[in-house]
Amino acid sequence: MISIFSQILAVIRLTLASIPSRLLMSLATIIAVGVAVGVFVGFGALANGFSRTLNGTGSRDVAMVLRGGSGAEINSVLTREAKTLLEGAPGIARGADGRPLISGELYVIMDGLRRSTNSKTNIPFRGMTAEGLAVRRGVKLTEGRMFTPGAGEIVVGAAMIREFSGYEFGRSVRLRGSDWKIVGVFEAPGTVFESEIWADAAVVQTLFNRGASVQALRVKLVDENSFEAFSKFAKSDPRLELEILREVDYYRRQSQGGGNFISFIGLPLGIVMAIGALAGALNTMYSSVSTRASETATLRIIGFSGISAFFGAMAEALVLSAIGAILGLTVCYFLFNGLTTSTLGGGFTQVVFKVQMSWTLVSQAFIVAGIIGLVGGVPPAIRAARQSPQLALGG
Repeated sequence: MISIFSQILAVIRLTLASIPSRLLMSLATIIAVGVAVGVFVGFGALANGFSRTLNGTGSRDVAMVLRGGSGAEINSVLTREAKTLLEGAPGIARGADGRPLISGELYVIMDGLRRSTNSKTNIPFRGMTAEGLAVRRGVKLTEGRMFTPGAGEIVVGAAMIREFSGYEFGRSVRLRGSDWKIVGVFEAPGTVFESEIWADAAVVQTLFNRGASVQALRVKLVDENSFEAFSKFAKSDPRLELEILREVDYYRRQSQGGGNFISFIGLPLGIVMAIGALAGALNTMYSSVSTRASETATLRIIGFSGISAFFGAMAEALVLSAIGAILGLTVCYFLFNGLTTSTLGGGFTQVVFKVQMSWTLVSQAFIVAGIIGLVGGVPPAIRAARQSPQLALGG
């Protein structure tokens, strides 16, 4: 008497060996699962790349100062008095000239032209003081120079140039009725900074009728341990109502909304694709059970159990789903991984980032494919296990 384990292995081998005889139906299932996995991984890689870019932005030794309750720069307004009062706070680093490294900044929206679609979209335009470059980690000018305070000059992030047209080094652009000269290009790889255009804060204040107000203060601290002392000082002043965050925490918070939004869009589409893949798997497996009816009946008559038929059908469903997962992952990797794109960030402007797959996404893709295989394989497998040998052989 053959053991149940040996029966299961023998039936699995026979079932998998007969897949080429059902090639077209098997390919349909593989492609359906591959599409479902591809949609899942594609949106996951978008959310992953977006989150990594924002999470990779900022430093623990830089404090972001916003108006209390504003949540983001674009909603915040700070007066000149706030900056003056904070200049005496403990823990602030100072430049070579002895001045505190505090950059009062404005974050406004401009129209940009996307290269890939030639369509208009919102892009970030930041006004900052001369200290703006000194308070940012990992920023390097690769062409030209920084803007001259008081002049209509701008410097542009390298990612901005790659994604949007009209901002190449040396060109002049017309913004808000004024001509601006592009005098520099900077890089800040893997950060949101590369998605921005920078100009002198005083000029931007005039251009947008902001008076002497700014939207945020970036404060360079002596070290990351100085944050608590600075934050306590800022929050203790009754004349100020401020929100103080480490710069890295600010961008981490901004990443949550955008990443969740991308996933929210992708989830319904992924569910629809998964349902389609599940239907394809069911059709293939029922067809497989019918095609192998005589073969299964013969095995049952010579002593093989219904359990072995069940596992044979399940093995086919899972193998086809695994091949589909590999197909979907391969297509996503070669077509999309590392691709530069952009989407709306927390400030309603475009954030340029790279689509990035991860090992977590790969493992999740196989889990999704496995679920499709299991759900799609169980009903036909039960049918195979319950099949009457006599009826299958025409008895």
